[in-house]
Amino acid sequence: MKITKLHDLYFKEFVSKNDIATIVKQLALQVKKDLPKDEVPLFIGILNGCFVFAADFVREFNGDCEISFVKLASYEGTNSSEKVKKLIGVNEDLSDRTVVILEDVIDTGTTLQEIYEIFKTKNLKELKIATLFFKPDVYKKELPIDYIGKSIDDAFIVGYGLDYNGYGRNLPAVYQLTTKPKMKNIVLFGPPGAGKGTQATVLKDKYNLVHISTGDVFRYNIKNGTELGILAKTYMDAGNLVPDEVTISMLKAEVEKNSDVNGFIFDGFPRTQSQAEVLDEFLAEKGERINGMVALEVSEDLLVERILERGKTSGRSDDTDESKIRNRFNEYNTKTAVLKDFYEDKGTYYGVNGVGSIEEITERLSDVFDTL
Repeated sequence: MKITKLHDLYFKEFVSKNDIATIVKQLALQVKKDLPKDEVPLFIGILNGCFVFAADFVREFNGDCEISFVKLASYEGTNSSEKVKKLIGVNEDLSDRTVVILEDVIDTGTTLQEIYEIFKTKNLKELKIATLFFKPDVYKKELPIDYIGKSIDDAFIVGYGLDYNGYGRNLPAVYQLTTKPKMKNIVLFGPPGAGKGTQATVLKDKYNLVHISTGDVFRYNIKNGTELGILAKTYMDAGNLVPDEVTISMLKAEVEKNSDVNGFIFDGFPRTQSQAEVLDEFLAEKGERINGMVALEVSEDLLVERILERGKTSGRSDDTDESKIRNRFNEYNTKTAVLKDFYEDKGTYYGVNGVGSIEEITERLSDVFDTL
């Protein structure tokens, strides 16, 4: 499940792209089955909301047909008004034709009433109504609806042609109005030696967040012999990578233990796009989301110098061998750095200059945190 923001409101995924495709196909098959053989129906879509549904419907309709549109307006913001304005009429000769109206959603029935008024003088052979969504709890009319794709509760929806003040029509799934996420959830990002751990320690206290370091979580589970720790150790002892499912289960357990906090700083996770997608889905189930990936940006050569200097006291052999250090950067650049593109596409990537004193870098990071 995903959460998206349109204007000032938040919406959570309600009906997936695949589920919509199934519903549309079933509607088209049912309409085709009920029509007399060799009859060419005229499908009329109600703009603007139905344009995506109408296009997919006629593609699924296995037979000859015609399509036209009429434009009516009954929504202002997120409320359905009782006054419907006819903006564009139907010019075709409809005498003795079977007309199937394609609606995106029927709620109060006000628009449907206007449709019946428009077509009652057209000398039709038959008028049928097919709607993708139907809100039975608020339907006020006794007018027949022949085909219903999915009955839903009375909550405002967007996507798949439906909008909120002009936004959201291009979303491939249908989203339902929800509340604003309450937590501040940050992915702290950067190459080896960029100072993520140091900054996370400062920022978690400043913003009262929980710092979840993948390394710390692994060490805790292994040291305490938890079920997940024992499982992870079997992979590590065999020289294999710990599967994503195990890592993610550990992380989920940490989040569940801290359900009432102000938010999280994720450090060392996600490392791949697939992990990022799973994290999004997990948070969305809780009505939350990643507010931003905040990345410390430092040149590789400077970081190599830092790590070699750190190696003098860290006790880590891989901090003293430049070839090993360069190999870690290669691993980072070829696998983990693709996450920058993933979050940039969402508009939630924030690069921060990671060169300077700890205090200077903290101030730059705080400027970003304050906006999220």
